[in-house]
Order: sequence, then structure tokens, then C-alpha cells
Amino acid sequence: MGEAGCLFVQTFSRHYTSIMNSALPGGDLIDEGVTDLREGRETIAALLVAIGSPRLRRLGIDLPDRLPEDPEHRLYDLLAKDEPDSAHSRYNALIRRLVSFERAAECVSP
Repeated sequence: MGEAGCLFVQTFSRHYTSIMNSALPGGDLIDEGVTDLREGRETIAALLVAIGSPRLRRLGIDLPDRLPEDPEHRLYDLLAKDEPDSAHSRYNALIRRLVSFERAAECVSP
């Protein structure tokens, strides 16, 4: 397969994965996080995806090689900067969304 063919397969694969992900609970947040990581942005969604990266990679989600270090603490700090009183509950809610996505994706993975 030529270079153009490989590029098409990579683009199609990312697009297909994005469509599949958005149909799953929490998929919108995962897609947003993957995009943010690829573009080098440290956002709530990007840090959440970095937390789940080992399992997400096993599910076939293409993530950048370099991920933020210590994403758990960085996510909590980012949440606490906006609203310190609700950081703990928001952090736990985000982790539940991540786990919900991962479990659903495991059910539909080939």
C-alpha cells in the first residue's frame, strides 16, 4: 500500500474510532481528551484520558506516545483551581465516566 493509502487507512481508523466512541457513555469526553492530547493541550478531558491510557490503548484507541506525567494529581489540581469545594466530587464523577466508557468499550470490542 502506498503512502496515500496508508494515510487514508489512518484517517479512516481515527474517524471510525471517534464515531464508535461517541456512541458509548462518556465517549464525547474521551474523544475530546484524545484530540486535546494530540494537540498538546492540558485540559480536564486530556488528563482524564491520560489517567485511563493503559486500558484505552488496550481497547485500540490511538494515543500520543508522550502523555502528561502524574495526570491524577494534575487533574485534581486543575479542578481545585476552578472550584476547590467541589473538586473531590467532580474528580470522582469524571473517573466514573472514564470507567463507564472503558467497560462499555470492552463489551463492543472485537
